[in-house]
Formats: sequence, C-alpha cells, structure tokens
Amino acid sequence: MTFECYSMLEKYMLSCVKKDDPAHDEQHIYRVLYAALEIAQAEQGVDYNILIAACLLHDIGRPEQFRDPRVNHAAVGGDKAYAFLTEYGFSDGFAGRIRECIYAHSYRKGTPPQSLEAKILFDADKLDVAGALGIARTLTYKGQVGEPLYSILPDGTVSDGSKDESPSFFQEYKYKLEKMYSRFYTKRGTEMARERQNTAVQFYERIYQEANGLYEAGRERLNAVME
Repeated sequence: MTFECYSMLEKYMLSCVKKDDPAHDEQHIYRVLYAALEIAQAEQGVDYNILIAACLLHDIGRPEQFRDPRVNHAAVGGDKAYAFLTEYGFSDGFAGRIRECIYAHSYRKGTPPQSLEAKILFDADKLDVAGALGIARTLTYKGQVGEPLYSILPDGTVSDGSKDESPSFFQEYKYKLEKMYSRFYTKRGTEMARERQNTAVQFYERIYQEANGLYEAGRERLNAVME
C-alpha cells in the first residue's frame, strides 16, 4: 500500500470516528491495525492492502450505531467502506473484499470471517477487548452510555452478571469478555489473547469480591445499628 493511499483511508476514517467515544476512537483503530500487523507476520499469503484498509475502516459505522443501538455498525460500516472505495476508483472486487472483512469483525452480529484478512481483523479487534486494555475500554464505554458496574439481586447481594439481562460491566464480562479467549481464529492472535487473559480474570474477580463483600457485611452492620 502506498503512503498516499494510506493517508486517504486514514483521513476518511478520522472523519467518521466519534471524537466523544474514547472506547472506539482513532487510537482503538491504530491498536487494531498494529495488532493485525503482528498477527499477519505469523501467516502466509496475507494481502496487506486488504488488511490495512479493512483495519482502518472497520469501525466507520460506529456513529450510526451510537445514534441508534438497533443498527449493526459492522453492516453499516461495510457498506460505507464499499461506497467510499468505489467512489474513489478502487475496483469492485477490492471494495467487496474490504466490505466482507468489516461485515465479519463484529463479535455479536457479524457473520463468521472467511478470508485470512477477515480472520486477522477479527482477532486484532478482539484483542483490544482482552486484558487490561479491554477492561479499561469496557468500563469507559459503560460509563459513557450510563450503564452500571453491576446489578443487585433480590436478596440484596451483588449479581456476578452471569444471569443478568440488564446491561452492566459484570453482565458484559460474563456475556462476552470471559468467553472470548476461545473465539480467536489465528494462532498468533490466540497466543496474544492468552497472554492478557489472567489480568482480566483477576480484575473481575477482585472487583466482584470487593463490591459483594461490602454489601453482605454492610447490610448486617446496618441492621445492627438500626432501631
């Protein structure tokens, strides 16, 4: 990929990212790109033109989803990328491959990635939800959209999130973060994720213990001093 082409794609990406969405800002895009390049080094036959373009454009549909949570940002982003690329003279085949990569990068709603470049993008994007970075990004996003750390069970204790339907950090951890480490497609992506896993597990377990411990002991102490 030429520097001129990269700059054009980067400029379009920067025009699309939400400046007030630190969980999905341009720094997330760059981290995904750099992780993808590391993963790609362990693979054979990677088309770097496809990979770099897909990484740069993979979240350009985020503003639409942020405005309407029913929108699938991967689907919108894939279509936006295809329209942009064909408008600027890229071939239908090239633009179509980028669209397919972006369609498939979503953990929740995407179709499974088929091409090598799509698998690398998927893994690189999920790496940014793994480990300490993933915890930080998730907490940032939950605070931004006004979702709590945890829910309270009918008995007054803190739910660990495993059976929650209402969104919270604990629910997100149990639904997605805890299970994602077996969902990587590439060998290097899996290795990188495993290197980060223990940090995330320890953080979740510690914050749950601290919160729930306060509730269990605190209610007893409150009842003891109430008249």
